[in-house]
Amino acid sequence: MSSRVEDIMRFYDILKMLEGRQGTIRTLPESASRDCPLRGVYFFFELGEQRSGSGDGARVVRVGTHALKPGSKTTLWTRLSQHRGALRSGGGNHRGSIFRLLVGSALIARDGLSCPTWDTQRSNASSPVRAAEIELERLVSRTIGAMPVLWLSVDDDPGAESERGVIERGAIALLSGWGQTEIDPPSANWLGHACTRVKVRRSGLWNNNHVDEAYDPAFLDVMERRVLATPFA
Repeated sequence: MSSRVEDIMRFYDILKMLEGRQGTIRTLPESASRDCPLRGVYFFFELGEQRSGSGDGARVVRVGTHALKPGSKTTLWTRLSQHRGALRSGGGNHRGSIFRLLVGSALIARDGLSCPTWDTQRSNASSPVRAAEIELERLVSRTIGAMPVLWLSVDDDPGAESERGVIERGAIALLSGWGQTEIDPPSANWLGHACTRVKVRRSGLWNNNHVDEAYDPAFLDVMERRVLATPFA
């Protein structure tokens, strides 16, 4: 039976293989829908966040997917675009992206910003409310836009048995520092330390779901198989 640190090392070896097949690692402002598979799993990195206990290189700070509910038509690019925000205006909608909401809450706390509606008025925000939030939305867009991202094509049907869900849940649970020894702890300056969500702070990830779950190492076999099926760019 492998140890958790060995599984984390294998996880990053698989991501390195994926990066080699894609030929590059990019940010969302550098990407377009034509670059992105229809369905998949994404992995965000963050400047200044490095592995320490499992080897060298950047550590993953967020894992996500999309369209897990039966019948969902959401594409991977649609989900990533919600996280990225609007390129022309620089704004965005944190009510449609938990990632944006989490990053914004951390920026408010760290930098002493004022935005009382950010995490209280969750839906049906009026135009004046959105106008008052625009500068923070732009700051969130710049913050997320600076984060390199890899995506893995997993074009299976939405549903409980989706391999996208298997990989997402397994990767988050494996990397999370919640309730266990942190193999690759966040840096002292990591923005997530200021997040209002305790699960973000204690997991070291920009994730609020699955961080407190046990992982099944079998997800690594699924992930590796999907990477090996990824054509070279």
